[in-house]
Formats: sequence, C-alpha cells, structure tokens
Amino acid sequence: MKKIVLYTDGACSGNPGLGGWGSILMYNGKEKVLSGGEIETTNNRMELTAVIKGLQALKEICEVEVYSDSAYVVNAFLQGWINNWTKNGWKSSKGKVLNIDLWTELLKQVNKHSVSWHKVKGHADNENNNRCDSLARGEIEKLKLK
Repeated sequence: MKKIVLYTDGACSGNPGLGGWGSILMYNGKEKVLSGGEIETTNNRMELTAVIKGLQALKEICEVEVYSDSAYVVNAFLQGWINNWTKNGWKSSKGKVLNIDLWTELLKQVNKHSVSWHKVKGHADNENNNRCDSLARGEIEKLKLK
C-alpha cells in the first residue's frame, strides 16, 4: 500500500466570507499541489474541503498521514467526536452538527484509506502547513479580483 503524506489548510476572509483551501500530497519525493476557493463559506468548511480534495485526488487505496492545523477536523477523529455524531444522528451536545455534507463526504473518503491524523501548529515553523496556508490565501486573493 502506498504511503502518502497530505498537508492541508483552509482560510477565510470574513467568517462567512471568501474562502480558500490548499492541499499538498507527497509520495516518493513527488508532490501534487491542489487549491481552490469559494465565494461564501466559512473557515471550517475550507479546512474540511482541503482534506476531502486531497483524499479525492488519490487514485488507489493508500495509507495516508494527514497533517492539519485545524483542531475542528483533527480532533473530530482523534477524540472520537465523529463516531458520536454519526451514532447520535449528527447531533452533538450543542445541537445539530454543522457541515454535515462535508463530514459525510470526508468519512466516505477516510473509509477508503488507512488514515492517521496529526495536528500541527498553524502559522508556525511547519513549512508545508505554511505553504498550504499560502495556497488558501492565494485563492481568496483570486476571488477578490473577480
């Protein structure tokens, strides 16, 4: 099974507002860089989208190490929130879970692969996280010019 490293980040200008996401897939010294944006979105939606798009780009079942600065995304898996949400009909202690459309797509992608989750500190010294942040912010800038 191929071992892939996936770095992701999402950003928003206003929340909701213009949003962007960036993903970098790494395998055997090669990289695939992906990014995109949306006009009316939230930071959390962009964080989720970055991981989804990265996983969707895989053409076969892989072992994937996901690195993200989003506690929202990473902790959903590391702390078992996602299991509780699905068990409870997408309800949390605070009410209906937001972004169910993206969570269900992310689960679909995660279930295809063997995924491990790693929380990185945002806007710090992680070069690849910073590159993803730049990709996401670049997408926001493109949307501002439209």
